[in-house]
Amino acid sequence: MANTRQWKTSARALTAAAALLVSTSPLPVLAQSSTALEALRQRPPQDEVIYFLLPDRFANGDETNDHGGYAPERLTSGFDTSDTDFYHGGDLAGVEQRLDYIQGLGATAVWLAPIFKNKPVQSHGSYTGAAHHGYWITDFTAVDPHFGDEAAMRSLVEAAHARGMKVYLDIVANHTADVIKYRECPDRPCEYRSRADYPYTRRGGVDGAAINEGFDGRDFSRLTRPDYAYSPYVPAGEENAKVPAWLNDPIHYHNRGESSFAGESAFDGDFAGLDDLFTEDPVVIQGMIDIFGGWIEKYGIDGYRIDTARHVSPVFWQAFIPAMLERARANGIPNFHIFGEVYDPDPAVTARFTKVDRYPAVLDFPFQKQATDVASGKVGTDALTKLFDADTIYARGAETAAILPTFLGNHDMGRVGFFVKQANPQADDAEILARVRLAHALMMFSRGVPTLYYGDEQGFAGAGGYGNSRQDMWPSQTAVYAADMPIGGRQPAYSTEAPLYRAIAEMARIRAAEPALRHGRQVARASGEKPGLFAVSHLDETGGETLVLFNTSTAEVSAQVEVEAASLRWQAVHGDCEAEASAPASYAVRVPPLDYLICKSAAQ
Repeated sequence: MANTRQWKTSARALTAAAALLVSTSPLPVLAQSSTALEALRQRPPQDEVIYFLLPDRFANGDETNDHGGYAPERLTSGFDTSDTDFYHGGDLAGVEQRLDYIQGLGATAVWLAPIFKNKPVQSHGSYTGAAHHGYWITDFTAVDPHFGDEAAMRSLVEAAHARGMKVYLDIVANHTADVIKYRECPDRPCEYRSRADYPYTRRGGVDGAAINEGFDGRDFSRLTRPDYAYSPYVPAGEENAKVPAWLNDPIHYHNRGESSFAGESAFDGDFAGLDDLFTEDPVVIQGMIDIFGGWIEKYGIDGYRIDTARHVSPVFWQAFIPAMLERARANGIPNFHIFGEVYDPDPAVTARFTKVDRYPAVLDFPFQKQATDVASGKVGTDALTKLFDADTIYARGAETAAILPTFLGNHDMGRVGFFVKQANPQADDAEILARVRLAHALMMFSRGVPTLYYGDEQGFAGAGGYGNSRQDMWPSQTAVYAADMPIGGRQPAYSTEAPLYRAIAEMARIRAAEPALRHGRQVARASGEKPGLFAVSHLDETGGETLVLFNTSTAEVSAQVEVEAASLRWQAVHGDCEAEASAPASYAVRVPPLDYLICKSAAQ
């Protein structure tokens, strides 16, 4: 019981001490200067702390656009603040108004969920929802009117840049909104029809009439008819729903029915009814290059997170990604950060996209899995050692691993608070708070680019899954959101006194102040098959060493940890650190329960 009281006391101390921590004061919004912008452009991706948000749920800065200019009817405009899957009113003006809050947390880059114009409301089978998330795009060249307009977008980017903050856009090349229909199944989703059973050169199956003579999957001049598997058509009134205009022609889509997310259907099938683009088609490739190259030129965007990356042909990425990097360089953005969504916890899967598809980086889903499991106490700390050992399989090994955005939860899977609660159903509030704090420390002080999910800093946990992890930052009218008690206690909206906000802000301050945490070579020092000690060193080019130690157990951990032989004298960065090594290459540590230490040794 003594050990239990000890870590509970530590967690209570976190809450009490939060008010004493001093975060970086927000910078005034100044006129954008070329000097400030140039300094921002020179920062490499690993120097950032990314803050990912859904504009619809973050802040409502302009209530006049809540219905997006559509008739104020739920199934027309998609606005319904009581429903998790409808628009709630957040917009780009709201994000700009809250940049102080984001920057105070220590974030240096804002990643916006898609802000392009969407089809407001869609139905698929028994489901009806609104495009609050931004992934049902019709006009790839315009801002969705629920979020604002071109002026609002430009104002947000300029305001962020004036503060030294980057702006990343979430983009989609795999699909558009659901506009195309199939005559064969007017009242239900169409099952997937394979290339073998329904080849491109036959109408409606191998026994059908010959069409698209000579089409071999490469010469698209020979693909003239889209009715090889189904009979696709665009409903009356929607013939010009999509922009640019080439998107309205069914010939540029796979038209094979619903994806089962397995085999070839993962590439060629419709994602929950969304129109799946024929991304091998040169028209589609060049069209998307023109679209998203245009956003870089028009707004000076600093990076792209790319949705559904694993569902797109490698042929597309091999052309698109170099084109985006070149367009960015031509516009004075040498450190344009591109990272793809490859939703898989296996690094062998995610790493493939940095080799075959030529992605500079991918979202680190393997880290998300292991870090949340380790911080929750579900697995031993050696899970992280094994994960980091796999960094060698990325295209440029540790160099690529250093720019992988690491995260703990998101808008699709759920929040880190939910995962920690789920793994510890008997734990009290103090333990949950301490474990969520520890999970953020694992992310902030390990290799990669820490990526915060909006609301986690307020202690949002939710009920997990798709809609339940998209809470409003303001007092919500959605019952499931309003009923959720935040980890660390309920605070006023956008509170900078919330325990996790203050804790994360302190972590971000440390990370910014210690270059080795961002650029040093990471070396695993200690781990085990059970919850307990996990230690890594970050070695800088001068011979200095920064040692980070985590304790995932509810008892204090004391140990001798191997360090560099030259690391003899030490100082504390966070927590209590011994002043000297016990012997060359051996350092004594004592880590409180569910806590972390950071100790630094300068080059001798």
